[in-house]
Amino acid sequence: MLLAIDIGNTNIVFGVHDGVDWKHHWRIQTVHKRMPDEYAALFVQLLNEEDLSLASFNKTVMSSVVPQLTRGLADMVASRTGTPPVIVRSNVKLPIELDVDHPNKLGADLIADAVAAWTLFEDNCIVVDFGTATTFTAVASPGKLLGTAIAAGLNTTIDGLVEQTAQLPQIELEAPPCIIGRNTIHSMQAGLVIGYVCMVEGLIYRIKDQLGYASVVATGGLSSVIAPLTNHFDRVEPWLTLDGLRLIAEIN
Repeated sequence: MLLAIDIGNTNIVFGVHDGVDWKHHWRIQTVHKRMPDEYAALFVQLLNEEDLSLASFNKTVMSSVVPQLTRGLADMVASRTGTPPVIVRSNVKLPIELDVDHPNKLGADLIADAVAAWTLFEDNCIVVDFGTATTFTAVASPGKLLGTAIAAGLNTTIDGLVEQTAQLPQIELEAPPCIIGRNTIHSMQAGLVIGYVCMVEGLIYRIKDQLGYASVVATGGLSSVIAPLTNHFDRVEPWLTLDGLRLIAEIN
C-alpha cells in the first residue's frame, strides 16, 4: 500500500492507496511548531481508526511547501514504515517537463497537480488549486508545465480584510441571495465570494487565451465552495494532488 502526504501551509493532507483506489483520505491542520513525534501520534490515531498502521505501507511519497516540517516528517515516516518517502522535487523522475525559469523553486504540490492533470487529460490543461493561496498551473501538450499564476486564497483574503477593519465580521463562504447586498453579510459575500469567482473565471479565460484551448480541473480544500458557483471547470477533483503524488511514486 501507498501512503501519500501533502504538507501545505494550512493543512496536511494524506491518503492511503491500495494499488487500485484511494481507500482513505485525511485533512489535518498544519502546526509549524508541532514535533515529528506529535505528528506520528496523530497519524497513528487516524490510521488505527481504519485498522491500519504506519507499518502497513511498502511505499511512501511526500510533497511539502513547509521546509521546516519536511525533513522531520520524512524521517518520521521512514523510521516507522521502514521505507524512505519519495520527496517530490524538480529533480525526481516526472512524466512532464518543467518548462519554467527556476524548476528547483517550483512548489512540489504544483508539480503533483500538473502530473495528475496531464495524466487525466493528456492535452492542454489548467489546474486551479484552492488552498492558502489559489494557484493556476498551465500544462501544454506534449506535456510541459509552462508556469503558474498565484493569488491569495479566499480565506486568506477574507481574514486579511476582517483583521484590517473594525466592523466587518467573518462570513459564511456562500453566495448571497443578491449581488447587491442589502446588509453587511450579503455585501461581503457579494464582493468577496462572487468577486473571487469572477477573478478565478477571468484568470482561466486569459490563460486559455494564451494556450489556445484547455481543459480545467479544480482541486484543493475550497474547490467544493467555488466550483458550484461557476461553469468554468470541466472536472472537480478534490484529491488531485494526492493522485499526482501517487503517479510520481510509481515512476520513482
